[in-house]
Amino acid sequence: MKAVTESGGSIRIAVKKKRLWTTFKEQKALYAMSLPFIAVVFVFHYLPVWGWLMAFQNYKPGRGIFEQKWVGFDHFAALFTDEKFYLVLRNTFAMSIMGLIVGFTVPILFAVLLNELRGSAFKRTVQTISYLPHFVSWVVVAGIVTKMLSIDGGAVNQLLMFLGLIDEPIQFMAKGSWFWYIVTGSDLWKEMGWSAIIYLAAITGIDQEQFEAAKVDGASRLRQIWHITLPSIAPTIVILFIMSFGHLISIGFEKQFLLGNPMVIDHSEVLDLYALNYGLGMGRFSFGTAIGMFNSIVSIILLLVANGFFKKFMKQSIM
Repeated sequence: MKAVTESGGSIRIAVKKKRLWTTFKEQKALYAMSLPFIAVVFVFHYLPVWGWLMAFQNYKPGRGIFEQKWVGFDHFAALFTDEKFYLVLRNTFAMSIMGLIVGFTVPILFAVLLNELRGSAFKRTVQTISYLPHFVSWVVVAGIVTKMLSIDGGAVNQLLMFLGLIDEPIQFMAKGSWFWYIVTGSDLWKEMGWSAIIYLAAITGIDQEQFEAAKVDGASRLRQIWHITLPSIAPTIVILFIMSFGHLISIGFEKQFLLGNPMVIDHSEVLDLYALNYGLGMGRFSFGTAIGMFNSIVSIILLLVANGFFKKFMKQSIM
């Protein structure tokens, strides 16, 4: 009986290998077209992982990678005992979570509402205007936001004073308690329209007969959105959420660097800025590598946790 089972297993493996080889031959042109992209990913994403060795060394420029002094986990110990590290970790998670909540839900709502517009010309105009800020650099956006919030003729202060809500201009850019909200709002304005494009594409692919049947049954437009539109784009929402959750700690530093100033440094400094200032800026290359390594490992863990959660409870995952 055991021999028959093993024989059956061997046959199944052979059949799978044959199908795989047949699929490869049928789609060899597609595989060939993907080779340049695989090479780019390997060179720029996997090959640099070799540099993680620096995190376990006291790296000095001018020496070979294996000629450096090995110090083990000393740089990680210095990282985890530095009070500044926990401050920037708090800032990173705070801005990441705020950005995830606002920057993920608002584009979905915007896409659904935009889809409900009946005038095609007005709809295209609104969509075009909404995603144009995506192509504006953060240098320009930071300049616009700073000017809008300025106490010297800033539009926001002028409006608040005109409405009688304040008696004198508020120094928004000098208040650390406002910084997280300013970054979140700026990022939302810049990326909302661009993020909504993929949801609009998913909504476009929904079978219109479902909406026609719902109308016949007397369903309102709100009911159609709740029972047809949102469930239909749920797989897209889940996949994008998993990817966004994986990047929760890797938010970059451009927004914080350009909008921040010495008066709000305790609220604006994030992990990438911490690595730049206390790693590369001070010539502590191994310490900076340890920060980057911590960042990458946490991102991988968050991605696996989010993927496992949705795979178990919603049967949706990216791997």
